[in-house]
Order: sequence, then structure tokens, then C-alpha cells
Amino acid sequence: MSMLQYELEDQIGIITIKSPPANALSTTLLNELGQLLDQIEKEQAAKVIVIKGDGRFFSAGADVKQFTTLQEASDFKALAQGGQKVFERIENFSIPFIAAIHGAALGGGLELALSCHIRVVTEKAKLGLPELSLGIIPGFAGTQRLPRYVGEAKAYEMILTGVPITGREAYTLGLANQVTSEDELLNEAMNLAKQIAAKSKPSIERIMKLIPYAKTSQFAEGVEQEAILFSEVFGSEDATEGIQAFLEKRQPQFKDK
Repeated sequence: MSMLQYELEDQIGIITIKSPPANALSTTLLNELGQLLDQIEKEQAAKVIVIKGDGRFFSAGADVKQFTTLQEASDFKALAQGGQKVFERIENFSIPFIAAIHGAALGGGLELALSCHIRVVTEKAKLGLPELSLGIIPGFAGTQRLPRYVGEAKAYEMILTGVPITGREAYTLGLANQVTSEDELLNEAMNLAKQIAAKSKPSIERIMKLIPYAKTSQFAEGVEQEAILFSEVFGSEDATEGIQAFLEKRQPQFKDK
């Protein structure tokens, strides 16, 4: 069963994440997203993409249950690099992506949203990187992208405390382009998409090539280091305890080991 739904409406592609209950980003879903990018690129029919979540959330994060099936550090590194590759591809895509965020964009869900070019959020949406609460760290380039939008100080606070911000706060910080009500979320995202779709495709494609040059030269190195340290931390006792506590819906008892 497909975890993604894709529709094309007046040169606007609409991707809906359909992986209830939390729209967790499993390896299967990420692989499917990569294949969908291939399809969109091949068809050349869309001029802009809106990506949204079905149900209660945009995406509440990576599939934590999948973590328990992995054993070796190399497995965790491959998991991180797989997600990084898909999100890097979105960020460097020839077609702009608009993330329409409601409910929650946490962990991998926020990392997906960060890879998009424009973000529209609901006022009460929760956005954060809570991985440290599980004894692990972000692995899909969140440590590298978040500071670019909220600044280093706020990124340290968000990642180290694991406390999410609201959609309203995200807008104030510059992480979100627009903030709206849940009822108007899709309309606002589609209005932006229509404005972009009205522009010339060759012009859009050239802008999508130019703006990524603004990245720092250390971005690629930072992403590589994130994948390495992501894999290392999974060898700790605290990571095992944190993940188990999450799955058992209890507070973890960390030993700092």
C-alpha cells in the first residue's frame, strides 16, 4: 500500500503523506518519496509542489520502531544518509516545494519541512527536534538546516531541550513564511503555489539553481559528520533506554552512558 498520494492540479503537484497514525518517516516511505521525485522530474508537468500530511499531523518524526530492528553502527549511518539524500534532493530540486504544516512536524518531520523551500504553518502546530529526549540526535540534517532559519542560539535551545515551538513562534523566528488557521492551511499553501505556477518555468528553474549557492561551504561536511555521530550515539546505553521508553510511553532513565 502506498504511503504517499500524488495529484496534479493546474501544474501544481500535491503530495500527501498517508502513513497513519503519525505519518512516521520510515525507510519505506523515504524510498517511495525518492521514487516519486523521479516521476515528477521525468514528467516535467508540475511547476511547484505542495507537500502535506493526512490526518492529525504533517509528520511526527522518523519511525522509532524501525530503530529497534537495526544493530550495527553502519546500519544507523545508512539510515541517516538515506534520509539526508532524499531531503538534499528536495532542497536542490528544480521545482519549489511548499510544506503545509499542521498538527506536528517533529524530528524527521521537521527535517523534511526544513528541506522544503517555503513553509506555511498553522498557529498551533508544534515544530521541533526532540531526539535528545530519546537519548539520540537528529540524523536527517536537522542540525545543519535549523540554525540557518532560527539562528544558532535558538537552534541550540530547541535541539538541546527538545521543546517544540508553535507555528506562531516559527513564523516570528523566520522558520515559517506564513501562519494561518488549520481551516485555511491548504488554501494559503495553494494560493502561494498558484502565484509561483503563474511564472515562467525556465525562470523558476534558474532561481532554483541560484539560491542554493548561498549555502556555506561547510554544509556538506556538517551533514556527513551528523550521519557519523548519529550512528555512534546509537551504540550507547542511553539510546537503547530512550527508544524503549518512547515505545513504552514512559520517561527514560538515562545513565549518561
